[in-house]
Amino acid sequence: MTALTRRALAATSLAALAAPRLARAQGGAQGSTQGSFPSRPVTMVIPFAPGGPTDIVGRLLAEAMAKDMGQPVVVENSTGAGGTIGAQRVATARPDGYTVLLHHIGMGVIPTMYRRLAYDPVNGFEPLGLVTEVPMTLVTRKDMPANNLAELVAYMKSQGDRFNLADAGIGSSSALCGALFANAIGARPTIIPFRGTGPAMQEILGGRVDLLCDQTTQTTEYIRGGNVKVFATPSRTRIATLPEIPTTAEGGLPDFVVTVWHGLYAPKGTPAPVCARLTASLQAALRDPRIVQRFSEIGTAPVSQADATPEAHQRFWTADIAKWKPVIEATSAYAD
Repeated sequence: MTALTRRALAATSLAALAAPRLARAQGGAQGSTQGSFPSRPVTMVIPFAPGGPTDIVGRLLAEAMAKDMGQPVVVENSTGAGGTIGAQRVATARPDGYTVLLHHIGMGVIPTMYRRLAYDPVNGFEPLGLVTEVPMTLVTRKDMPANNLAELVAYMKSQGDRFNLADAGIGSSSALCGALFANAIGARPTIIPFRGTGPAMQEILGGRVDLLCDQTTQTTEYIRGGNVKVFATPSRTRIATLPEIPTTAEGGLPDFVVTVWHGLYAPKGTPAPVCARLTASLQAALRDPRIVQRFSEIGTAPVSQADATPEAHQRFWTADIAKWKPVIEATSAYAD
């Protein structure tokens, strides 16, 4: 056997020995983003201002999910255009699970309200699970002359456009709630939009605007502190943590019902094992005693484990889009 032949045989043997190792290495590289997920911090995009109700829910959730996953979950507020700027950022992000979206009821409104978007507001996401359903409250400046819902309605109608209604801009839960309330009572207040209900609440506290319809996650502290007047909750039942607040039905408006649901999303195409890990972390977070306690303190509660699933989230989201579509089309309340 020549030296050349011996070298060729040796090279072939080495290649054969190396092939299984190379295949395992390649397989490991392909699966590393899934099997070891997460191996670095996850970014949670919240498309509303810091200090607002959705931001409060998101930061509590991020903290609990980080504890479960063993990696930081970094909250980034990407605000503007009724939550569509932050939503677009996630819809167009790399689908690897490291960028997720925490959004609210706006996800049921955006597909109809915004007719020209640079992303698909329905098919651009993987729903991971619902988080919480938050009651709304009608609060006013402390020196409002009305003392109950009937008096507030009468006062609003008598003031016309001199009465102002604060909200967080088109597509926000506060804007939807406020518009539905005004329509329900036949009032035409002046709308004053802010870049979040955090800034809007500061104007209520300062007595510079009249009314805000906002989530208990934002208003509970001020209601308990006596810093605002609260007139009703547009919920079907009284709020367990604020039982003194009557429902709008008790105040004579049985058809005015609005609650705000929150859900967690990943970009479309995120691998199923990664989505499953994010959902599992969401479920673990919602079982966390601190989350349960903190949610209770701000007037809400985690959804059930059955609702913290992609399937339940998708059903709820689809139904909400169908609910809001005729309302928006009938009023031509488009954002573009």
